Amino acid sequence: MAEPPPDVAVGWLVDKAAGPTSHDVVAIIRRGLARRTRVGHTGTLDPFATGLLVVLAGRATRLVRYLSGLPKTYRATVQLGARSVTGDPEGPITPGGPVPSAGEVALAVEAVRGRQTQVTPAFSAVKVGGEPLYRRARRGEAVQGPVRDIEVFDIALEGYDPSRGEMVVRMRVSSGTYVRQIAVDLGERLGCGGYCAALRRLEVGDLRVEAAVAAEDAVASPPVPLTRLLAHLPRLDVDDDQARRAGDGIALAADGPDGDVALVRGDALVAVGERADGLVRPRVVLYGAADAPAARA
Repeated sequence: MAEPPPDVAVGWLVDKAAGPTSHDVVAIIRRGLARRTRVGHTGTLDPFATGLLVVLAGRATRLVRYLSGLPKTYRATVQLGARSVTGDPEGPITPGGPVPSAGEVALAVEAVRGRQTQVTPAFSAVKVGGEPLYRRARRGEAVQGPVRDIEVFDIALEGYDPSRGEMVVRMRVSSGTYVRQIAVDLGERLGCGGYCAALRRLEVGDLRVEAAVAAEDAVASPPVPLTRLLAHLPRLDVDDDQARRAGDGIALAADGPDGDVALVRGDALVAVGERADGLVRPRVVLYGAADAPAARA
């Protein structure tokens, strides 16, 4: 694939490996693009975690807001009978109590389902007073993370080995949920302690990791159509004239329910608008009037 120009609007599904940060993945992809190309992702994965990271480049970085709030599906391996200061394998790790029975584990997992509040882990990138919590925690400061409303839409116990104290759960959660904190809370609920030993993100909305590529291969791979990335939004197909008007930021008449709408010409995403009172007002424009996809056809 030829190197995209700096004003391109593209996205990839990346299967992040364990070790690199999400920022590292962005840096790998940026090195393969034209200079000054903006690159970003739609939701951080911890370094120890693997799986789906949605990466956007060029004008497509303007779409982050429409993807970052999607539900996410994970498979987590929870190590019971031990505790980790960070809630993950990076530790330090200390012994916990005796591991529970399979029946107790199954009941504890089911109790996690639903709406709840979650205290943001001390070792997280959430900023308080302009500084990430993890920096303060690493200095040994007492850290109290903010409390968030989250929801566990679905959770299932996929396996439990009492001889090793290891359980595997699959869960679909709201954006902003810390799965390693759920692992810690499960361990405390069971009275033995626990931490997230492994974590893999399987889905972002209905985007799946099976369609993802390694970070090193992304730029050489065909990008994912932006219409596919925003398939969760209502779609409004527009003609050439409407595409040009939307590119100029002009509202279009269109009946339908209020909310965000993807404006599509052919198979190209022209803009994302907000529909209200029978009008769709462009909020994020990917192509101006002079370079709308239909004008180049």
